[in-house]
Amino acid sequence: MGLWRTWFKRPPAHLEALKELYTMASTDVPVEERQMARGENNMRPHLIHFNRCENVLLDGFQIEESPFWTIHMYMVNGGIARNLNVKAHGHNNDGIDLEMTRNFLVENCVFDQGDDAVVLKAGRNQDAWRLNTPTENIVVRNCTILKGHTLLGIGSEMSGGIRNVYMHDCTAPNNVHRLFFIKTNHRRGGFIENIYMENIKTGGTLRVFEVDMDVLYQWRTLVPTYEERITHIEKIYINNIECESANVIYDLKGDEKQPVRNIELRNIHVDILIDSVSHVENVERIITENIIFDKIDPDVQPELKRHLDNK
Repeated sequence: MGLWRTWFKRPPAHLEALKELYTMASTDVPVEERQMARGENNMRPHLIHFNRCENVLLDGFQIEESPFWTIHMYMVNGGIARNLNVKAHGHNNDGIDLEMTRNFLVENCVFDQGDDAVVLKAGRNQDAWRLNTPTENIVVRNCTILKGHTLLGIGSEMSGGIRNVYMHDCTAPNNVHRLFFIKTNHRRGGFIENIYMENIKTGGTLRVFEVDMDVLYQWRTLVPTYEERITHIEKIYINNIECESANVIYDLKGDEKQPVRNIELRNIHVDILIDSVSHVENVERIITENIIFDKIDPDVQPELKRHLDNK
């Protein structure tokens, strides 16, 4: 792990390599000509990577540390990941990433991550539009997330589309930055639809549910927008969430050119609310039912206290 840690910082050679690779992908340079493993580029590999495979079974093993994403299923059709113990606390150490992958089950796993735990992706920009392969028909159940930035993350690489996802009966007993995070930007396009999450318990979190359609990280200034495509997001259903503390229960930031549509949030219970119940912009047709909290932070703004007093 010590070797990879020397690569976690992004020195100039690495950032220049990212720019070069991004430009080649955006201008349709053939994949076989994108050779980046040279010099001080420090392009970190995934630890376990399956590419265009069928009927994959990952069962009953333990992983500790990884240079980058820990388990990456890329264009896999049919698979199960069960009874895994995944611990990796380096930079970008996602637990499991399902990318342009379909018909996959993740169950009875423990994740202890330096980044997101369970992540759904579907390629980035021009490459994903060309491959046109959505991530779909995914079930995640009975998993425990000891540490991680998110319990379930979708994006931001999701240009091929993501649909038909069911996560249920999972726990994150400690803290996660966001319980459920959908992230994209104006370069991604694609779609996110028919996502179901229910029966989840967690400790503290900044956001129980967040949608952000303007997540660009270092790419915002590193490379230009070659083509603008806005992501279509609709039919997101969340039910029966128990949370010990949260800054905000739901924070939904749609795009004015393509608002988020048809969101249903039911039976979300937060013990201690720190900031506010919600922030919503550019969202059409949102249904909320039984969204409650018990206590508020002593320094919370007066209007939130009045809301609690009038319950």
